[in-house]
Amino acid sequence: MKELLEVLRRSPVIAAVRGQEALDAALASPVRIVFLLGGDPFTLPALTRRAREAGRPVFVHMDLVEGVGRDAAGVRWIARMVKPEGILSTRAPLLRAAAGEGLRTVLRMFLVDSSSLESGERMIKSCAPDLVEVMPGLATRAIARLGRSIAQPVIGGGMLERRADVEAVLRAGALAASTSNAALWTLAAWQDGKENGEYDGQNNGYGQP
Repeated sequence: MKELLEVLRRSPVIAAVRGQEALDAALASPVRIVFLLGGDPFTLPALTRRAREAGRPVFVHMDLVEGVGRDAAGVRWIARMVKPEGILSTRAPLLRAAAGEGLRTVLRMFLVDSSSLESGERMIKSCAPDLVEVMPGLATRAIARLGRSIAQPVIGGGMLERRADVEAVLRAGALAASTSNAALWTLAAWQDGKENGEYDGQNNGYGQP
């Protein structure tokens, strides 16, 4: 886990990809981590293997996979046949099953109001994920609050379309940001550490909100 966190600190933009074309663009960019948002039993093994051979850890979004049961058996199939670094899910039971298979886990949370924030905190306690992704990533106040109340590093994701959006997420205390905007994958500023120490701080290595 320490190695994964170091990768994210040095290269905090995650490529969120759908399909072969987007994966090719991600592998041609400097990003170091890939989130696969979809796929099926016919495509996932090859996509994951291609990314793994390129030295990019892959996380599969279990909720978006087609043709695989969204249950413990489906998680076992993903773990043993697809062999990603980990999975993403909004469902605590799937993350617990993935952890049992030795996979890294990312809990994806949609925060729309204070009630969803409170229920999200309870879910984190119930499944103890390695990372927590907050959706939408523009919810920087929620990212900052959640980062203060949980031990897990936070990732911001969703609706991050501009460089300023990513910068806001990192300033709010997120360790990293996931985006499907390929233009943001290629910015040299995100690679090999924080740009000019801009995000240095005490909250997950980045500045306070």
